[in-house]
Amino acid sequence: MTVFTGVRAISILVDDQDAALAFYVDTLGFTLLADSKIPTGRWIELSPADGSVIVTLDLATPEVTRGAIMIRFLTDDAAAAHKELSAKGVHTGGIIEWPGVPPMFEFHDPDGNAFSITES
Repeated sequence: MTVFTGVRAISILVDDQDAALAFYVDTLGFTLLADSKIPTGRWIELSPADGSVIVTLDLATPEVTRGAIMIRFLTDDAAAAHKELSAKGVHTGGIIEWPGVPPMFEFHDPDGNAFSITES
């Protein structure tokens, strides 16, 4: 029997679910899939345009803290994505272009979580 059959979602820990939701939907263009009240706050599910993965915005607590995570998102054009996110005030690193590796760059959300976006 195969124990793991896939990945259901990726959770991102945030301090303020309202601010994070606005950032991921309004700034990054994610689609809101679910927003339900739960005992510890809200259950928020989002997805990028292609619907390839579900991202949840979980409330960080003293017991559940933010840490080193690396999620690599895809884009059709790294330079255009970099320009758009920078214009929206997103903290971005420079575009990395190594031989044999697709162009990519790092960016941070308002909670300080680091992500990468790679040209497909």
